Amino acid sequence: MKPEQLELLFPLMVMAMLVWASDGLSEPRRTKDVAFLAKNNPRSDSSRQTPVNPRQKEWAEKAVRRFAEAQEKQWRNWNQAMFEPDK
Repeated sequence: MKPEQLELLFPLMVMAMLVWASDGLSEPRRTKDVAFLAKNNPRSDSSRQTPVNPRQKEWAEKAVRRFAEAQEKQWRNWNQAMFEPDK
């Protein structure tokens, strides 16, 4: 191969290696790790959970509802600003 050809192939080879490496990084294989963690750390839901009184449950539901309403309002404002023309 001529040096000019190598100069043209080098960037392509680097790009191919980066694409190959990024493909491996985008979806790491965790099947063994998850199985290992599930086997060695069993969850006992009854012993670790603290009892929730009705008032805390009510507060949590209210917080979730208000958060959802705030998000809906933000999306509505964003949608109006982006897609609806000024009148």
